[in-house]
Amino acid sequence: MRLADLPTPAVVVDLAAFDRNVATMAAARPGRRLRPHVKAFKSTALAHRLAAAGHTAFCCATSREVEGMAAAGLGADLLLANEVLDASRLGAVAAAGARVTLAVDSDETVLAAARGGVREVLVDVDVGLPRCGCPPEDAGRLADLARSHGLVVRGVMGYEGHLMREPAATKGAQVEQAMAVLLAAHAATGGDVVSAAGTGTWDCNRWATEVQAGSYCLMDTEYQLHAPAFEHALYLWGTVVSVRPRWAVADVGLKAQGMDHGNPTVVGGDCLFVSDEHVSFAPRPGRTVAVGGRVTLLPAHVDPTVAMHERMWVVEATDGPSAGLDPDTAVVDEWPVDLRGW
Repeated sequence: MRLADLPTPAVVVDLAAFDRNVATMAAARPGRRLRPHVKAFKSTALAHRLAAAGHTAFCCATSREVEGMAAAGLGADLLLANEVLDASRLGAVAAAGARVTLAVDSDETVLAAARGGVREVLVDVDVGLPRCGCPPEDAGRLADLARSHGLVVRGVMGYEGHLMREPAATKGAQVEQAMAVLLAAHAATGGDVVSAAGTGTWDCNRWATEVQAGSYCLMDTEYQLHAPAFEHALYLWGTVVSVRPRWAVADVGLKAQGMDHGNPTVVGGDCLFVSDEHVSFAPRPGRTVAVGGRVTLLPAHVDPTVAMHERMWVVEATDGPSAGLDPDTAVVDEWPVDLRGW
């Protein structure tokens, strides 16, 4: 099968770029020093490749991801880095033999973990992002509460997501301040784990024992600016369905890509706007566009983009993001996006 034979819209992975991204991260964060975040790719086939590179502990965002990873034989160490009030699905996974750890940040979530049969937790600490996480001064009390209910407190986690896109010149100092908060909480909770960071701070967070990065292996246009060590490995592949004198339209709309980080990049064109099923773009001078022709886009946010598709189509290599995809390129594999949903 060639790319020209694929139904569109489709997501395509450049395997060579993907492997280089995996090797770059594995060299800096080998083995358990990286806990890849499954939410970025939602595919057990892709996760198996990360496990083969030595990363056998994974971070999940949903109970569905935990269940699917365990069922795929990837349950050696699964962290649900999210608070839930019904942990029974997670307890069932743990009872079946997987190691499951749950993030907790309140009395209610601690009790939910205990009721649901989850035996290990991390205390989730607010380090500056206005999202989940307990006040740092409450971490020790929550750890004591968890232990009083028979739970093992493995340590702490804290996501400095508000710093992922800070300028490189100042990011390191800001991450250090956020991690000082987390380490103080860790001193009060105990445990071996300090889980933090992401693709945007993977290279300047020196305090976390494990990094929760996921986007690095596929990358998108918005994040790549803040993590330039990693390449674009994920493409959107579409078909031109209408052409006018000053613009053209392809079948890669809002229902095929995440738009919360802005417009996609249209290779060889300028994105005008994106609607439900369409992207309207202005072809660059010298580029001929015809109905039925193919177009390459680079998504602005990889996580929700992948989650909108049933599978990723894999090619050995491309000529890079500036060249776009070649319709004659052979498709060598497909990775089901089998962890979609909650």
